[in-house]
Amino acid sequence: MATNILTVENFQKLAKVIEENKGRQGALMPILHEGQKIFGCLPIEVQKMISEELEIPLSEIYGVVTFYSQFSLEPKGEYVISVCLGTACYVKNAQPILDKISEVIEAKPGGNSPDGKFTLLATRCIGACGLAPVITINEDVYGRLVVDDIPKIMEKYL
Repeated sequence: MATNILTVENFQKLAKVIEENKGRQGALMPILHEGQKIFGCLPIEVQKMISEELEIPLSEIYGVVTFYSQFSLEPKGEYVISVCLGTACYVKNAQPILDKISEVIEAKPGGNSPDGKFTLLATRCIGACGLAPVITINEDVYGRLVVDDIPKIMEKYL
């Protein structure tokens, strides 16, 4: 990413969030959520600060961050593309759709495109089985797809 997210200003914002939540039962999750809003992700430097301030082992914080899919260790792109690989989508050929998107944006599942504009995620059921196979691009939902649909869809975002 072009801009450094680990700024003094962002750490000051995080310090304020920690201070407001410190001592509350279950404070870790709201702090992690706010930390991700501030930084766009939860890199190790952010986790270390939270660990030290809350006196929670870094390993425990890392475990929470990597367990929950809403948290990310790296910044996400402007457009997050989720390709459902749940059973209904998978049997209706979601894998070739994922492969085509990967080719178009030059990103592997779980990674970002070289320009940082896209993040590609292979997800499990997104709850739109009747539209299988389904992808989402941020809040936009595309269903009943075939591989040939992908270039036209992606043109809107390139």
